[in-house]
Amino acid sequence: MPWIYALVGLLAGTALGFIISRFTTPGYKKQKNLHKDLETAKFQLEQQKQELSDHFAQSAEMLDSLGKEYTRLYQHMAKTSSELLPNMPEQDNPFAQKVASQNSNNHSETKTADSSDEAPKDYASGATGLLREQKKDILHSPQEATAKAS
Repeated sequence: MPWIYALVGLLAGTALGFIISRFTTPGYKKQKNLHKDLETAKFQLEQQKQELSDHFAQSAEMLDSLGKEYTRLYQHMAKTSSELLPNMPEQDNPFAQKVASQNSNNHSETKTADSSDEAPKDYASGATGLLREQKKDILHSPQEATAKAS
């Protein structure tokens, strides 16, 4: 029975000594602080990534709207320059060439869109004889071909 008391005392002393050494050791406190710093750094990194992603999304939207507004402004300037200065030569009007090229591009785009609705053209002139009921003459030598042609 005394050896049981000794064994219990030894286990209790070991556990108590481990707990005291764990909390009083500077390495444990340092490890705990490093872990806390790591968690805060991870949180800040994720927050910064989210802010950066939001920033780029907003910048893309702003650039898109800027491009649309620039196009609208350019079209307005081209329209008003031709309306306000109708007698101005085309080489002096900086918008005339761009408007003409845009109109030709729009015209060619509509033309290609219209041509895609049409049936494809057959490049053979007339029937090729493939589906005709008329029999074709088979020529076996080049002399027969020249005699037939003349």
